[in-house]
Amino acid sequence: MTSVAIFIGSISDKDVMQPCSDILNDLGIPHLYTVTSAHRTPERTESLVRDLEADGCQVFICAAGMAAHLAGAVAARTIKPVLGVPVNASPLGGMDALLSTVQMPPGFPVGTLAVDKAGARNAAWLAAQILALNDPEIAEKIKKARQGFVEGVEKAAKEMEGNG
Repeated sequence: MTSVAIFIGSISDKDVMQPCSDILNDLGIPHLYTVTSAHRTPERTESLVRDLEADGCQVFICAAGMAAHLAGAVAARTIKPVLGVPVNASPLGGMDALLSTVQMPPGFPVGTLAVDKAGARNAAWLAAQILALNDPEIAEKIKKARQGFVEGVEKAAKEMEGNG
């Protein structure tokens, strides 16, 4: 069963979204990571959403740049949560993709994250939190990861203060 689907609008977005896949792997969350386009392959996008929902997919993560319609196209085809990651793919620094992703019509929301890798990482964490609502094992993995973040900051603080 695929719990999360990560769709990128272009193969050029692969490196930007790789941290998303890596975090889901680290958390043991089964996912599909693939390329599909709202404009170039709309039939593929629709088919993927339909087939993945039938397979039990609970969250869709979509990353695209410029017009960034992928997340909206997916949101139009599912009532599952759709998370959008705007990608910096134009001279506008990702602002065009951010605005396209966040400005959805009522009833078809896309939870929009930050541009590029920061958004990719948080999309994975947010997808995991959504799944953790009904999966105590994932919830424990998130708690453990957060404790590791705390310990990392505390260790860095001690090292910095010891060198001051």
